[in-house]
Amino acid sequence: MTSSDLVLPPTDQQTPPAALLRAPAEQGLDAALSDMQLLLDQHGYVIAVYPANIAPAHERRLHTIRSVLESDRIALLKVDLPPLGVAVLVRQLRQLSICDFSSGVVASAARLLSHYIHSGALLNSVAKLDRVPVGLKAHAKSWMPGSQFGVLAHPSPQLIRIGTGELAGPDFSTHLVVARGQLQSDWVTGTLAPAWQVQAVHEVPPLSDSPGWWGTSKMIEFAAFLPDISVIYQLVSSVRREVCTWCGNELIGDRCGLCSAPLRPHENRSHGTGVLKQGTPVRHAT
Repeated sequence: MTSSDLVLPPTDQQTPPAALLRAPAEQGLDAALSDMQLLLDQHGYVIAVYPANIAPAHERRLHTIRSVLESDRIALLKVDLPPLGVAVLVRQLRQLSICDFSSGVVASAARLLSHYIHSGALLNSVAKLDRVPVGLKAHAKSWMPGSQFGVLAHPSPQLIRIGTGELAGPDFSTHLVVARGQLQSDWVTGTLAPAWQVQAVHEVPPLSDSPGWWGTSKMIEFAAFLPDISVIYQLVSSVRREVCTWCGNELIGDRCGLCSAPLRPHENRSHGTGVLKQGTPVRHAT
């Protein structure tokens, strides 16, 4: 990970920790190369997940490290999710990393699992929100005292004014993680969670990147996710595995998670639906 607050607490005793890949201002290149080589020696591969709004210098550092080490055992996964959504995805990949999947499958599973994360926020204003389409009417209403907005950024952008509509939620069983910023409201836990029929709500500290992403510090960020490793395992297992013709690693989906090479179209087929429906049981792994 590229930020320590994107590492959520584990949901079980088996979930491994995550390593922090520091920004250039915090660590010199030689030290960063040494740290990465140590991680490769200890674990065999590294899956580096970072948000799409990362500082350009930090992203260049990651690519420089991979290039200097000339390693196809380093996956660089740029994730276009809100901060809390990125943190949820990282925890799921940490869970998968101790399953009997190859490194290539774990890396390419990030794109699959991101589709099942419903990430949004409750905001007091959308005046500075530029990552989700906002109409002129919503912008005008955001200046009205007491206005609050429910925003879903992923998987399908949606914006409502609280009291005038509902956010479209997942049609499968989930848990909800909530990070409270500088906004006082029980809408997320009292209204959204029951409407989405989430099985449990977990609260975590606010993330440092969230105010910048959402355009305000007066917000409450939330993300619905698949909590059970057995369900995640089943989902990933249902997708046909292929072999990357460029680096030779296993993958699922249409792109190699390690080298980013696309899969040839005629080879991209699946023996499973890869779809979960409302009522899918949430079984707790033992």
